[in-house]
Amino acid sequence: MWLAIALALAVVRRRPSVFALVLVADVAADLLADLGKALVHRHRPFVHQLGPSTATHSFPSGHSATSFACAAVLASLAPRLRVPLYALAVLIALSRLYNGDHFPLDVLAGAALGSIVAVVVLRVSRR
Repeated sequence: MWLAIALALAVVRRRPSVFALVLVADVAADLLADLGKALVHRHRPFVHQLGPSTATHSFPSGHSATSFACAAVLASLAPRLRVPLYALAVLIALSRLYNGDHFPLDVLAGAALGSIVAVVVLRVSRR
């Protein structure tokens, strides 16, 4: 979803760098979330999940990390869209709780991780 939004914004603004920055933020946040799951062996909540059962660990939420990383990068590049972008990121993060895939701390840690990734990606890109 985030890459589709980034692609649309890149095409409308005629700036391919928009897509590239969001892609870098997305991949970096996902890899770091996977690393966190490998280091912190926290089992997922013991509830009935809406989707298929997953065997991976729960901390931090990868969906929250990638959503906040992409939303923050896009919001910095398109400030007028920041409210709907962050609203979408929050809804995706909350869906992880609703679906029974994560504990609240998993989602908060993922959001923090994604925000940090976005700051780093944006600072590096400005150099």
